[in-house]
Amino acid sequence: MKACPLWMPASMMMSFTSLTPRCDARTIWVKNSYGGLNPRTSYRISRRTFVGIGVLIYANPAFALPPKEAKDSETLRYRKLDGGVKIQDIIEGEGPEAHEGDLVEFNYVCRRSNGYFVHSTVDQFSGESRPVVLPLDEKQIIQGLKDVIVGMKAGGKRRALIPPDVGYVNENLKPIPDEFGPRRSLLSHANEPLVFEVQLLKVL
Repeated sequence: MKACPLWMPASMMMSFTSLTPRCDARTIWVKNSYGGLNPRTSYRISRRTFVGIGVLIYANPAFALPPKEAKDSETLRYRKLDGGVKIQDIIEGEGPEAHEGDLVEFNYVCRRSNGYFVHSTVDQFSGESRPVVLPLDEKQIIQGLKDVIVGMKAGGKRRALIPPDVGYVNENLKPIPDEFGPRRSLLSHANEPLVFEVQLLKVL
């Protein structure tokens, strides 16, 4: 058998048994809180399979969100707004509600509709964030994102599919990266639908 360098706990493999072939299994003994030993089984998988599982986890909100933040999978449904934006409420939020014209502070991750990363206010490695502060005004913020944030409560999180006609219809609309490379990357995809995951931090 070809060597498989990655090991995955059995508890995770059980979720993907119909999707991934198993490789070798091994049992390790883990000390419990009573001083005894409990068996734990892990499965060895290929790197290609590991990457495939990662893509599946990213694509499925029920897997991607931490258990405390995720709603029941039956309630994670998209709804379409009048402007064509499709939104999905992930976390309701408990703070003040945002209204049109309000000044708001938020973090976001922007991806293409095929899942490819475009830009984020949260560093993907360090976790540091640089939130943006913008008024909910169509002259300054893209209309689709304004529609997403209006009605959100501070602390809430939404995922949205924003069509290009309510997106970056001109280069002066925000949010947009200050750095040349990320800015160019974002604007190069301005004519296609973009997926935004937005977390509203404050209504100022």
